This record gives sequence, C-alpha cells and structure tokens, in this order.
Amino acid sequence: MALRISLFYGAIFAVIGILMPFWPVWLQSRGITATEIGLILAVATWSRAIINPLLAQRADRHGRPDLMILFLGWGAFLTHILFFFSEGFWSLFAISVISSILLFALMPMADAVTMLKVREGTIDYGKVRLWGSLTFIAAALGGGFLLRGQPADYILWLVIGLLVLTVASCHLIPRAETPGTKSFIEPLLNILRNKRLILFMMSASLIQASHAVYYGFSTLHWRANGLDEITIGALWAEGVVAEIILFAVAGKYIDRIGPVIFLTIGGLAGLIRWSVLGMTTDIAGLIAVQGFHAFTFGATHLAALYYIAKAVPAGFAATAQSLYSSFAVGTTMAFAMLASGWLYELYAGAAFFAMAGMSIAGILLLIPIRFIAEKSA
Repeated sequence: MALRISLFYGAIFAVIGILMPFWPVWLQSRGITATEIGLILAVATWSRAIINPLLAQRADRHGRPDLMILFLGWGAFLTHILFFFSEGFWSLFAISVISSILLFALMPMADAVTMLKVREGTIDYGKVRLWGSLTFIAAALGGGFLLRGQPADYILWLVIGLLVLTVASCHLIPRAETPGTKSFIEPLLNILRNKRLILFMMSASLIQASHAVYYGFSTLHWRANGLDEITIGALWAEGVVAEIILFAVAGKYIDRIGPVIFLTIGGLAGLIRWSVLGMTTDIAGLIAVQGFHAFTFGATHLAALYYIAKAVPAGFAATAQSLYSSFAVGTTMAFAMLASGWLYELYAGAAFFAMAGMSIAGILLLIPIRFIAEKSA
C-alpha cells in the first residue's frame, strides 16, 4: 500500500516539477504575453480555491474519495490533451483554468486518502510523501536538461507523458470508504463549527504563506547581491533535501509531541529564517538557515494534515484537507504573493521581515486554541 501511494505522489509531483518552471515558456510560445500569463495563473489559482473544496465535498458525500481521484486524474489528462488544439488567448485561458482545477485537486484528495490509512495505522505519511519532493527535484533538473535547446512544444509532450504515469498511479490508489452523507452542507458545517480547527488552519496558512517573498524573489535578491546560479540552485536544493529528511523521520515524533507543537516549531523556524534572510546575503548565513525549510514548510504541512485528521470525522476528511489546501496554498498565498511584489520593490531584502511578522502572527493564533481546549475540557 505504501508503494502504491508513493508512486502516486512521485507521479503528480513530477508533473508539477515541469509545469512550475516551464509552463509559462510554453504559453509564451503560443503568443501569450506576460500580462496574459499572469492573468491565466491568477484566475486558475482563485478558481482552485473556490471549486476544489466543492469537489472534495462531493467525494465525502458519496464516501469514495479514491473514485474522485480517478475522475480527477483522467480529467486532468484529457484537458491537457486539448492544449494541442487550442489557439488564441481565450481558448488557452479556458483550458488552463479547467485543467489546473482538476490537476491540483488531486493532491488534497490524495492527502485525505493517505491520512485515512494513517488513522488505520498502515501508512507513515512522511515516508510516502517524500517521494513527491524527490521527483519534483528530478523533474525540474531533468526537465531543464531534456528541454535545453528544444522547441517549446516539447514541454507539452513531456507534461502529457508524465500525466499518463499519473493516471496509471491513480488506478493504484487503495480503496477508501467512509460513511458518506446525503446532506450537501453537513461536511462544510462540521468543519466551520470547529473553532479550534479553523484557528489551526489560519495559523498554518499564515506560516505557509510566509514563504511568499522566498518563492517569488529570493533568487532575484541573491543574484542582485552577487550569488551565481549554481550557488542559488544549491541553496534551493538544500531546503528541499532538508524537507525530505524531515518527512522521512517525522512520523515517530509528531504523534508524540503533537501537531500544535509541531506547528509552533514551524512558526519559530520562520521567524528565525526570514529574519536572517532579511539581514544578510552572506553565504554562511544562508546555508545556516536554508535547512530550516524542513520546519517552515515540512513541519507546518505535516502538522496541518495530522491535526485535521484528528479533528474531523473520517467521512469529512477530503473536504477538510481541500479547504485547508485552498486556503493555505490558494487564497492566503495569493494575497501574500501580491504583497510580496510590492514589498520587494520598495524594500528589497528587508521584505523578508514582513514574512517573519506573518510567522509571529501564525504562532499567536495558536494561543486561543489552547485556551478553547482547556475551557471545553
């Protein structure tokens, strides 16, 4: 079972490892301007934030999230095929939004199924999820090598090939059954009434969104301060390797110390990491804190998944995971990315201090969770 789920994470993150760095290049080759590319990416992000929880809610109502994964996998594959026949901005816009919704809905759905197996004691989430991080690195680096000097159409062919593997891996996802419900609103109401869960999601979302300046502008900032591409690539790789190591070992610790403490560690790591990046571009300082990515991203991600798994009934797991994904990776990150561009333009590297402030805000939101728990005990 662990192997089958690992293959899915490996396949889907390989697709993302090509799409994130290279898809704008393909869009540009079709005559799409930078402004239009930005519009396509922005609308796709907002659409995912709205529609993906509804897809997950439908899976919870019918009690078979594994079947929804099959639907989404085939849908993502078939809609990407349509890119071969698209011409002009509006057709590319429509296909991009629909294909993005279907593709990125796969991850929270798979997380929901995986966490159901974690509840059963048959899976260690970190050990299957780390294969996604490994294939993301391999795809981004290998894709750069394979696509160098090739026509931009090779990007689409590579994405389609990896989507074939993704669809195959969707058929390997283990069967997952939950009680289901006939009520359309019950899964959402169950989650929204849980004040501690909502506060925890908000906290984790702020800590995840504190990566906005790092994701968007760290490379530009480091290049402007004299670091070469090889050094910058090594710094990024250090962060992902640290994340992989945490995923490999975290399973034995997170149940012992609890998701709230794990998330607090993620927030404190963000406070230190972003403060250092705001103060210096000295290579020794950067190396010292890049490993903190294991906590700012990895510990935060694991804490959210484990807390949600314990806080909601198994039958509402897909809706809860998708709501968190839409809020943390969608809405909150989108606002943070918009702000980060303005902050970096005004303050350059000092924009990282605002990200440290977001980490503090995330930590502070955990205080009422403890208060509510004690009050209701």
